[in-house]
Amino acid sequence: MKFKKLTALGLTFALSASMLVGCGGGKKSAEVLNIYNVGDYIDEELIEKFEEETGIQVVYDTYDTNEGMYQKLKSGSTNYDLIFPSDYMVEKLIEEDLISEIDYANIPNYEKNMMDSFKDSSYDAKNKHSVPYLWGTFGIVYNKTMVDEADLKGWDVLWNKKYEGQIQMLDSVRDTMGIALMKLGYSINTKDSKEIEQAKKELIKQLPLVQAYVNDDGKDRIVAGDAAMGVYYSGDASVMMSENKDLGYYIPETGTNKWIDAMCIPKIAENKKEAEQFINFMLDAENALKNVEYIQYSTPNQATYDLLSDEMKNDPTAYPSDDIIGKSEVFLNLPKDVLKLYDDAWTEIKSQ
Repeated sequence: MKFKKLTALGLTFALSASMLVGCGGGKKSAEVLNIYNVGDYIDEELIEKFEEETGIQVVYDTYDTNEGMYQKLKSGSTNYDLIFPSDYMVEKLIEEDLISEIDYANIPNYEKNMMDSFKDSSYDAKNKHSVPYLWGTFGIVYNKTMVDEADLKGWDVLWNKKYEGQIQMLDSVRDTMGIALMKLGYSINTKDSKEIEQAKKELIKQLPLVQAYVNDDGKDRIVAGDAAMGVYYSGDASVMMSENKDLGYYIPETGTNKWIDAMCIPKIAENKKEAEQFINFMLDAENALKNVEYIQYSTPNQATYDLLSDEMKNDPTAYPSDDIIGKSEVFLNLPKDVLKLYDDAWTEIKSQ
């Protein structure tokens, strides 16, 4: 939340009921829906459309990270009815009994439109607690005028001394440790302390080559040509490439992280029916298409995918080959003692 994803701006705002209800011809209602999502991770016109069609008043707040959202939810001090966690966080929320099972009788568009491959998941069997929202990968955004494409051989290119001081890495423990683990041929979900230690050593060895550990703050430098390459999420890559024709997106043939963000209903939700109504609204083919066109990530909605242009369907940035996807992994929630190994390794890397 990983995530992921377009431009986690860190804004927190509310779309007030007084502003939104009445901007169209929808009926007035006392019903309210409190949504908590990542910054800039929805086309806000859809919120207005939902209000106009249903009369439900939407209050919309944003967060930066899965972990920040989790801490707020865990504190019990919120009244959110709908959240948008990433795969591994969904698993964590299920384990801690913080989210409710979905009543699919209220979400007919799920059975009608959702791709079969997204109807069951490693992090939430049978999607009992979560509905896929968007998905994507991460890979290497590189400048074709600065990087010899012959050097794009797996994740090893990020350790190529030829590009010293021109490489950006994600400032994210699971993502960046995952890259080192994939480079070594290990699972991004490994619980093996020796493999985690090896990944740490790889990243320490890489440090002299790294320009910076970044998140959104590095994208402008890549677009401006101030760095040769960096690790970014696929939706970000699409936007960056549209701004600079010299940029390309490379996913190593050995695979990457396939992430999925989902819609979930907290146990504390007071408006579960309205949350399921909103989920169904977002699974409408045309609504989901509008959202995908705004955010630029990949859709798990078959009806929406069918509406995409051939150019978008055949874009390997958004829709990699089955071979690559088959070699990719979803991040899973790990036991606390294992996560401590990752965190300790990350602290040592960042303290160098």
